[in-house]
This record gives sequence, structure tokens and C-alpha cells, in this order.
Amino acid sequence: MTLFYRRLPKFDYVEPHTLDEALQVLGTHREKVKLLAGGTDLVIQLKSREIVIPEYILNLKSVPGLSSTVTFNPQSGLTIGALATISSVAESADAQQYFPALVQAALSMASPQIRNRGTFVGNICNAVPSADSAPALLALKAMVRIKSLAGEKTVPINEFFTGFRKTVLQPDEMVLDINVPTPPPGSRSVYLKLSPRHSMDLAVVGVAAWGIMNSGICQDVTIALGAVAPTPVRAPLAEAMLKGKKITPELIEEASQNAVTQQLQRQSKRVSQEYRYDMVRVMTKRALMQVLIGG
Repeated sequence: MTLFYRRLPKFDYVEPHTLDEALQVLGTHREKVKLLAGGTDLVIQLKSREIVIPEYILNLKSVPGLSSTVTFNPQSGLTIGALATISSVAESADAQQYFPALVQAALSMASPQIRNRGTFVGNICNAVPSADSAPALLALKAMVRIKSLAGEKTVPINEFFTGFRKTVLQPDEMVLDINVPTPPPGSRSVYLKLSPRHSMDLAVVGVAAWGIMNSGICQDVTIALGAVAPTPVRAPLAEAMLKGKKITPELIEEASQNAVTQQLQRQSKRVSQEYRYDMVRVMTKRALMQVLIGG
């Protein structure tokens, strides 16, 4: 049984004045540092001693060069800054128009108070399998921009997660922003979440789908699953069954059943494996019906 400690452990609090200063702290102290943006996950982890207690907490809230906005450009897509809150994604008119799956994912996270504080980038950096942002970002083929003192790099979101609570981020790196490319006209996206109390609980299953149709033929489709494996995953075999095919409810049913085979073995005390298998099929079918048929 895990004991819950009400007091925070001791650490040194660092508030850098520039991005270079923040990166210098990371580069110097590396694994001894934890980054603080929204803090909605970190504070709980510190109090409950779920993580190795860091020597330094690096506050990013007031660092110039780290954006707290959600911006859109038709050519470059939607850019979610490192400090942009979950609420700012949900409330973005551009996200609502072009990226409904992202908005649905944002609205399915926690309470309004948490969404007003927590960051969208922090949700992926925490790297839990049930993170609601991850399937939507996977389905929409997002890119993650990462920076260290050595320079910048951009990583596709499908390469970002490497294991349970693990990412490609090195100890001296931080995420600058997430970019989601503008979808082609006529495409649709959706995120569906199954949980006992919707936003107030972790997802039992999360399914995101994106697709574009032309005269009843599926031109392209992506399917992403959350809470079913150590990392969020795509369902490429199910996608392949639909691409270039005339879409019928029967084909969607078959593809949804195939999506179950994308799961890795992830045990959970919250639900049985059999129940999760059934719900992957049901939720994937619902998502594909909305994206490819509109029902």
C-alpha cells in the first residue's frame, strides 16, 4: 500500500530568467532536475514519493522563449507552446475548427481547475499510457520540437514514447512545442474516451481516429489507441484494411476487431483484459463510424 505524504520533500527551487539559463541548469545537473510547468502531475508525484526525489525543481513558468499560446497557420499547422494550458487547447477556435480530436481530448482531461493549470505538453512528457492527449496527437501525426544546449531536433510523436513513463527526452532536453500539421479539407477526426467518470478518471480505453473520404472510398485513415499498452500505439493493420477501400459498416466492424490485435499485454487493476479487448473493438468502431461515415 502506498503511503501519501502531505508535505513536499526538500529540494532546491530554481527560477531561470532565460531559456539558455534553464538549459544550462538541465545540462549541468541532468537527472537531478525535474521541470515544473503546470505541476499538476509533478506535485502529486513528489508528495506521494512516486518518483526519485530530485535535488532541483526548475520552474519554467516565466522563462522567455517558452510559449504559453496556441497558434495556427494554414501552411504550418497548429503549434502548442510548452506552457500552453490544456484549457487553451480546448478553447482555441482554430483547434475547434480543424482539430476536433485535440479539443475532445483536452476536454476529457481531469477537472476545469486542472485544465486551467496543467499543460498539454506536460501531459505527453508524463508519458503514462492513459494520457488523453497522446492518441489524438498520434492520429493527427504531430511533431515534437526538442531543445538542449547542443541544439534543436524534431521528433514524430509516434517515436516520442519509449515505455511506461519514458520518452526520447534526454536529461538535458526539454520540449519547446508540439506542431500538428493542417489536415486536408474534408477530413474528420475524433477522440473517444471510456472511463468510469469520464474526465475525472483515467481512461480505460482511449481511441482517436482521423480520416478522409472521397466518393465512399477511404483515401487515408489513422487509428490510435491509449491505455492498452505500455505506450500509446497506432493500429496500422486496421488502418491498412480501410485505406483505398469502399467503406461499409461491415468493413469497419472487421477493422475494429483487427485493432484489438494491436494491443500489447498491459495488466491493470482497474479492468480485466477481456473487458479492455471488447471496449477497444467497440470504441474503435464508434470512432471510425464518425470519421468515415459520419454517423
